[in-house]
Amino acid sequence: MKIQEFNTIIIGAGPAGLFASIHRKGGKVLLIEKKPSAGRKLLIAGQGRCNLTHEGSISAFMSRYGNANKFLKNALYGFDNIKLIEFFHNHGLGTVVDKNGKVFPETERSVDVLKVLLDACIKARVRLLADEPVLKVERINEKFTIQTANSIYTSRFLMIATGGLSYPATGSSGDGYRFATDLGHSLEPQVPALSPVFIRDFTMSELAGVSLAQRSISIYRQNRKFAEHRGDIGITHKGLSGPGILDFSRHMQAGDLLKINMIDTNADEFRNAIIAQASQSGKQEIQTFLKSFELPKSLLRFLLEELQISHSMPLAMLTKDKRIQLIASLCEYPFLIDRVGGYNMAMATHGGVKLTEVSPKTMESKLVPGLYFAGEVLDVDGDTGGYNLQAAFSTAYLAANSMNAKV
Repeated sequence: MKIQEFNTIIIGAGPAGLFASIHRKGGKVLLIEKKPSAGRKLLIAGQGRCNLTHEGSISAFMSRYGNANKFLKNALYGFDNIKLIEFFHNHGLGTVVDKNGKVFPETERSVDVLKVLLDACIKARVRLLADEPVLKVERINEKFTIQTANSIYTSRFLMIATGGLSYPATGSSGDGYRFATDLGHSLEPQVPALSPVFIRDFTMSELAGVSLAQRSISIYRQNRKFAEHRGDIGITHKGLSGPGILDFSRHMQAGDLLKINMIDTNADEFRNAIIAQASQSGKQEIQTFLKSFELPKSLLRFLLEELQISHSMPLAMLTKDKRIQLIASLCEYPFLIDRVGGYNMAMATHGGVKLTEVSPKTMESKLVPGLYFAGEVLDVDGDTGGYNLQAAFSTAYLAANSMNAKV
């Protein structure tokens, strides 16, 4: 079997792999993709619209990656969202920003983003080898040897940019984790992230499509509060979704109890408000009183019917027991998690190559000289809103330039 030599080999032709290939200067670059074409997961990003990044400040980005915030600081400040937008503008693809600050290509087509990246790879004379899964990775005599079914390739530098486990049909099936461990790295356990949750004995199917803005969500595990978060929540046919649930899903597991504050008011304040209003205007109907708490009408109707409280009941007629039930329902409505959506619907993977084994200043392995990582193969997963793609581009850019700096 013929051995072909390169200066740099990058495994995985997703956003990170493509971007690193474009910015790797000096020597021959080989980009290997196991699927018949590059960027398959990129094509479905943002439901085909491709949420590239977010317009917020990079200091605001620093709260969007959980425990990986500090690790990503150099990458994000070194190649921020402004530079990413400029890159696409300079390659003929403008951007637009939606009301939530999400940045999309002006055409709102992922295929146009991929075309820019592929055209830039061609201009940089990157050799893209598609439909050739990597079978084995080794480091022998200070060089990396990469074996596929058809050939053997060697290089001085190797980057693993294979993604995680989400949407495995696009090629993200965990190969990079195997390559990393074969080369001596260890992993943090992987679980689906940015995934909807399915609720046991769910009774709100008729409310599918109803949403709540910026509500408090708490996770209870073994009867103790485990974590808390705020965000937008959407009701689905079988459970919960929306940015607040998706962002928080990395911490959820089957059997956890979610408690959601439906009215964004704590129990004591709500109790005092009911008592005060009942004493001042006892004839006011409950549904009228509750309008000020910005609950969707259909959800309010459902919650009152569930408690067997008439919509038109005067506040003065609300018994103490019913008041206690109403406060519990609106301030801490319980949902028992049956399961978190699997990798076929999760947008990201929580876990991956341990960050303590990778230099945050270069993305180079601390264990294996010349080995680099970029993107989701690392234990990095951000919130919804373009944060994961930005991290992929930023880590890839940092890694490429770190290699460029080596003689």
